[in-house]
Amino acid sequence: MINQVSAKRLLENEALVYIVRRLLQGVLTLLGASVLCFVVIKLAPGDYLDTLRQNPKISPETILELKKQFGLDQPPVIQYWRWLRQILTEFNFGYSFIYSRSVSSLLLERVFATVLLAVSSLVMTWAIALPLGILSAVKQNSLIDQILRILSYLGQGFPSFITALMLLIFAQNTAPLFPVGNMKSLEHDQLTPIGQILDIGWHMILPTIALSITSFAGLQRLMRGQLLDVLRQDYVQTARAKGLPENKVIYVHALRNAINPLVTLLGFEFASLLGGAFIAENFFNWPGLGRLILQAVTANDLYLVMASLMMGAVMLIIGNILADILLKLVDPRIKLEE
Repeated sequence: MINQVSAKRLLENEALVYIVRRLLQGVLTLLGASVLCFVVIKLAPGDYLDTLRQNPKISPETILELKKQFGLDQPPVIQYWRWLRQILTEFNFGYSFIYSRSVSSLLLERVFATVLLAVSSLVMTWAIALPLGILSAVKQNSLIDQILRILSYLGQGFPSFITALMLLIFAQNTAPLFPVGNMKSLEHDQLTPIGQILDIGWHMILPTIALSITSFAGLQRLMRGQLLDVLRQDYVQTARAKGLPENKVIYVHALRNAINPLVTLLGFEFASLLGGAFIAENFFNWPGLGRLILQAVTANDLYLVMASLMMGAVMLIIGNILADILLKLVDPRIKLEE
């Protein structure tokens, strides 16, 4: 009887039902994305073996053997089906041509570095952009508001690679204050656990800033605009007319409603950081997925490109689910079913 009651409560749990449903939808989304990615890659001219064909020391017989070994001699439909079957039965994403290793091991080796950089960038972006956006809205048309708006325009106007290049030049001129290259020092293994954490954190400073500036500028402007819009609403004016303190009007009544649209963008922002990581990781030699994907695309490494693109789709799905759950926590009136 107790088990039946517990099962009934689980089925009636709105958040749990929503997450399960979205995960099932995510599986179908990933399947469709994998087909689309495979078609796009196959439509691109050439393959990995084209680079080997240019080498006169490699015989045509060797090329044929490699083509058969990698399954490139099969029709595209058979190649896709073999790749999908490997994932479903063995969780095997194929074999990387350029690294001569399984794709799964490469992704597991690199994903932590990219997720660490993405999460730190999100935390920095939101921790700085939200307070400055609120301050800019509260001090509308003041000198502080004008300075913050100019900073946001500059942040959005600078391309990511220019920002990364400027930070790299800054690091070179202040060396060895800020480390550039890899995510660990040479003596990392000899440090204490706390020292190892601080060492990784010190290496993360410049890549995190490079990845955060553009997002920070846009989020600050969005926070300012949303809060200004909410502050003009009738219920805010009514709260002020009742004599409530201004801080309570802003941070209790207005901010709760102004922040909702920003939370919905969290999922897209989290997924977009994978694309932005290309630039930061290449400039600062960060061993993450961004550099891995760039090398795979350049070399036409079919299965590594496929798995990397699927990783981006997974991040987008997870990010959207987290954004919806956070939106529910921020505003309990919202129904996940809607």
